[in-house]
Amino acid sequence: MAKAAWPEEGKRRHIGRRIDRIDGAEKVTGAAKYSYDINRPGMLWAQLVTSPHALAEIESIDTSAAKALKGVEAVWTDPDLDKVQYIGQIVAAVAAVTEEIAEEATRLVKVKYNPLKHQVVDSDPALSQGEPSKREQGDVEKAFADPGLVVTAGDYGIPVITHCCLEPHGQVTEIRDGELHVWPSTQNVSRYSDRLGDAVDIPQNKIHVETQYMGGGFGSKFGFDAWGMIGAVLSKQTGKPVKLMLNRATELETAGNRPSAFAKIKVGLQQDGLIAVVDAEIWGSGGGGGYNPPPVPYVFTKVPNTRVIGKGIRTNRGGQRAWRAPNHPQGCFLTMSALEDAAAALNMDALDFFLRNVQLTDRPEVYAEELQIAADLIGYRRKAHLRGDKNAGPVKRGLGISMHTWGGRGHPSECDVTINSDGSVEAKIGSQDLGTGTRTVIDIVVAETLGLPLDAVKVSLGKNAYPASGASGGSTTVGGVSTSARNAATDALNALLAMVGRRIGIDADALEAKDGRIQEISKPDNSLSWRDACALLGPNSITKRGINTPNESEAQGMISSGVGGVQMADVSVDIETGVVSINEVIAVQDCGLIIDLKTAESQVYGALIMGVTFALYEECIYDAITGRMLNADMEFYRLAGLSDIGKLKVHMMTGKGYADRGVIGLGEPPAISPGAAISNAVANAIGVRVPHLPLTPDRVIAALQKGGIA
Repeated sequence: MAKAAWPEEGKRRHIGRRIDRIDGAEKVTGAAKYSYDINRPGMLWAQLVTSPHALAEIESIDTSAAKALKGVEAVWTDPDLDKVQYIGQIVAAVAAVTEEIAEEATRLVKVKYNPLKHQVVDSDPALSQGEPSKREQGDVEKAFADPGLVVTAGDYGIPVITHCCLEPHGQVTEIRDGELHVWPSTQNVSRYSDRLGDAVDIPQNKIHVETQYMGGGFGSKFGFDAWGMIGAVLSKQTGKPVKLMLNRATELETAGNRPSAFAKIKVGLQQDGLIAVVDAEIWGSGGGGGYNPPPVPYVFTKVPNTRVIGKGIRTNRGGQRAWRAPNHPQGCFLTMSALEDAAAALNMDALDFFLRNVQLTDRPEVYAEELQIAADLIGYRRKAHLRGDKNAGPVKRGLGISMHTWGGRGHPSECDVTINSDGSVEAKIGSQDLGTGTRTVIDIVVAETLGLPLDAVKVSLGKNAYPASGASGGSTTVGGVSTSARNAATDALNALLAMVGRRIGIDADALEAKDGRIQEISKPDNSLSWRDACALLGPNSITKRGINTPNESEAQGMISSGVGGVQMADVSVDIETGVVSINEVIAVQDCGLIIDLKTAESQVYGALIMGVTFALYEECIYDAITGRMLNADMEFYRLAGLSDIGKLKVHMMTGKGYADRGVIGLGEPPAISPGAAISNAVANAIGVRVPHLPLTPDRVIAALQKGGIA
């Protein structure tokens, strides 16, 4: 009988190849329908009333004028809301026959506020609240007492940024025949409806969720949120479908952000460059909730003496949400900046420094190999220099290095695979495709298992009516869905082989599916076409459900956890203007068995583009006086354009020692290192650290004025 274990290298027909996304044509032609594209008959448009104050008591809300406006069909307010905590917090909502009328109605809702003193600044540790957290190992004070150590200290900072999803949060909601239908932009189709029905008194078994396509989430789109509840309530009030999608300002102010991290870091090195001690004080804010300081020292977990004191600053700003490897980009930037500065103080080449210290990581052999590959790809030994480009002219060039890690074990997942008597195959799974190629991965796995071409398999996903699969977060999707799909397809195939074996008098163990045929393993000429074999099912079909139970699948070698990556950046800096230009970024990444090499590489390219963006441009800018986010739009919340990203090169670690670990997720890890690698490259170009991201011209000039290259 067929085994679920992944096929060995050399026996894979689809797995590991560069395969185009099966939904590519729908996307480029506009046939793919995102939440914003869903338009139901008689649909109303909803708009939100949001707070203009960073902190205020609500004294009264008058909706009478809005209700009286022609075309307005419903108004929602929260009877329990008596205080707003940030600008952009939802206060009320209206539903009207057109988007324009709904927008006009929001201006007619009169809210009387009592403004209070607010806090939006997060860069001063003196503003922290509560007891600091503390992590310590070894003896930091004793280590620094060693007179032979080279000791450096630096200040570093990475600001709050938003997810800036090109498709904003929201959904279309409809109550029909007592059942709730929702088309949301979500990363969690199977569990989106949890407790949503409480708001409108509809049981969960009468809630239907569908998300066929979505335009970005990056960790911000799991639950139904306030707007999901509001949409359902407005649908029930009016008896009509309601479209409620956030506008850009509300999206950036309200729908989540990546917390800031500022730090004072002291590093002690032995004369040979080995890291002996790291002492860090870290503070920052994710809004009004708690604050978990990022991991420092990052990657170098075996530094014998470390101490981290974390301080949280509660601010009147929209709250934090997971952002592609939560806390890792911050920990990476703080750590790698401090370590490269320490190496520079020792006049030690950065590559030699990181190679010297890989023994202090959890996967030293992997990082050593990746560092050497990245160095070869970028021409490190030919281009690198110690800190400060001494060549004549205003444009200085430098290289920077960073290292990162992540988990990525697959989530619990279920998948049904059906083989029909006409030979057609369908896989059904309640997962979602965020644009990362989930449909294609499932197609590859099922087609590989059944020995079929890719176009023989139909993949149906994006509905909570299908077998449940986990949320797309933590780089867990590919491991979860590929394993459940493999198990389902294997069981369905074995059922088919057993039936065929009985009909033709050959033991099922002697049969296999290969190249569109069912054949005897020892006598391949003794075979049936796939279609003829399936025709033996008569009026029946075979449906089997595959399950990914993470612990069991990991024990079987289907999935694993823990990856390492190395990135190197090559930049040019004009010291007269402060403008940083990306020449090249190299990414060398481990992610276990690769299902689709093309979409895996695409994941890394996308991460590098995001990384260039937050290294050079992205920052939520808040006015301390008003508490307002000053760049809550797509004009001044800057993102990288095509001409900004430079040349990108990706190398995936494959082959023995990597592929035999099973499937490991890839979404998060390559987005961790770009900020650190680019920042280190700039420091090595101009001879001085630009301590805070993003590396804007004014910050570069300020750093130069403090002691960089003249």
